Amino acid sequence: MSLPPVEIPLGAIRFNSDFQKLEYFNGDIWMQVHTFSPDLNGGSRGVIMGGSAGSMLNTIQYITISTAGNAVDFGDRTVTGSAGQFSSNTRGVCAGRAAPSYVNTVDYITMSSTGNALDFGDKTTNDARSIGNSNQTRGFTAGGFDAPAADDHIDYCTIASTGNFVDFGNLLSNSERPSGNLSSPTRAIWSGGDTDGAGNYTNTISYTTIATTGNAKDFGDTTVGRTGANGVSSPTRGLLGGGYVSPGGKNNIEYITIATLGNSTDFGDTIQAKYSMNSVTDSVRGVFAGGQSPSVDTICYVNIATKGDAVDFGNLLAAQQDGGGCSTAHGGLG
Repeated sequence: MSLPPVEIPLGAIRFNSDFQKLEYFNGDIWMQVHTFSPDLNGGSRGVIMGGSAGSMLNTIQYITISTAGNAVDFGDRTVTGSAGQFSSNTRGVCAGRAAPSYVNTVDYITMSSTGNALDFGDKTTNDARSIGNSNQTRGFTAGGFDAPAADDHIDYCTIASTGNFVDFGNLLSNSERPSGNLSSPTRAIWSGGDTDGAGNYTNTISYTTIATTGNAKDFGDTTVGRTGANGVSSPTRGLLGGGYVSPGGKNNIEYITIATLGNSTDFGDTIQAKYSMNSVTDSVRGVFAGGQSPSVDTICYVNIATKGDAVDFGNLLAAQQDGGGCSTAHGGLG
């Protein structure tokens, strides 16, 4: 005889042996309990690795997210170019490089220090414009351009250990330059992208459950199909900023509630209409930096918990786009 289902009380605590983390039940899903402080020198750190500005860059730079100001030099990547980025609170990872020479190289940094990146391993494919997501344990890249077409692959790794990436599953469709950098400790969110490299932009939002493997599932839709948008998130709310819709960049920001399903809602605007921006967050502020076209060095930010337009933060080391971004306190870290 089977036992009746047991109702989980609000606020229940458990130990997740897969992630070695304490979790609490918020009435809908299990959430990780904070067990670390992300503060570095008075605030959480946001790092932008690589990028492009007419030519491929190997520059790594950082900001302190809780204070406004200009970016500071961190070091250099092992290769030039843009790539999918993600992080735990201690390690930042940058995976791949764009044209003209696609590579599957992955390198990493220690977030609390400065210095040049080190080799991590390899992705499963040589592609460009795949986008990153992570929680404290696992990091992902998804989509991208694997010549001669966009692709739908999702790869993952264990951030704390070096080594080659492993296949996770597939997005809902091929997607070049989807938006990422948007996750809770349990879900990774992907949206938009160019499905065929020919300007057919999707408005689909999809999600994966980080602790498992498998294909992405439908979440909802953004207000317009676009490519090259950027995400920031707290553990509960995700924002999508900018993007490209022919004939140019967008400045709108939309938001979703990560634990539910549904379409995105208007949040406000960035200070410029740009796509392929860089984005970092401390779960309180969402920061958008650089972008094209043309390339700029401006940085702006919003408060994730409230709606409204972005305000000026400072400047990057130089005008650039496609650098991605990672931080010590993004939504995936709880």
